[in-house]
Amino acid sequence: MKLKLLIYGVLLVCCVPFVFPIWWMATTSLKPVAEIFAFPPSLLPGSPTLDAYRQVFELQPFGRQYLNSLYIALVVTIGTLAVSALAGYAFARVKFRGAGVVFVVVLSGLLVPNEVTIIPLYRMFDTFGLVDTHWPLILIPMLGAPSVLATFIMRQFFITLPTELEEAGRVDGLGRFGLFWRVCLPLARPAIGAVSIFTFLHSWNLYLEPIVFLSSKQKFTVPQALTQYVDAYGGPMWNTQLAAATLSALPVLIIFVLAQRQFVEGLAQTGLKG
Repeated sequence: MKLKLLIYGVLLVCCVPFVFPIWWMATTSLKPVAEIFAFPPSLLPGSPTLDAYRQVFELQPFGRQYLNSLYIALVVTIGTLAVSALAGYAFARVKFRGAGVVFVVVLSGLLVPNEVTIIPLYRMFDTFGLVDTHWPLILIPMLGAPSVLATFIMRQFFITLPTELEEAGRVDGLGRFGLFWRVCLPLARPAIGAVSIFTFLHSWNLYLEPIVFLSSKQKFTVPQALTQYVDAYGGPMWNTQLAAATLSALPVLIIFVLAQRQFVEGLAQTGLKG
């Protein structure tokens, strides 16, 4: 019992550096500006107010921008799951000549920084008239490095599944897609949970692509919108920025809480076989 209490105590202390910034962000968003810079600083707001949250929606179309980020992240997550699950299953279960070489070529996409490809991507989307639309924010993550990482995770998971499961499915008359859809994919819930969190988080926090491809405030996403809360002199509006940042952190926290078990299991099983 004492050992368990000691372990919990150590873990609690280790959590402080991770939890304290979130606590400070949320509580400071409820403080007036004068109280934010008061000395000594306080952990709780002395005169809590929701004025900063009201200004978040008054100064910008933050509700629309919030929905933009939400629907883009959901579409990217669903699309990435579809691409990575099929590709990961093919690399893990379908035997074809050059599979190892093709997989290495796919993984090499993780080595290319986004900054290297952003100019040719801009020229390509500009040619198709898709600049200042949400299509680049959907297609680039879905077919780029995040999808490559998701494919790797799904492949590693499918490798761990016993071959007897597919053999039993073949006896029941299932074809290749039937084996994937009815046998392997339902068992891949941990990997799907891990990929979903990774992908949603990456899309939700995407910053470089929005500032390059978007110019209309109505089409901004949350990370881009957070930079717009400045006063007449260009200085940051601290309480308003923190209120917007607090709102922007909620979807990620909710998704992680709902899928944390699958997330941990998916990562644990990713490296079992190579």
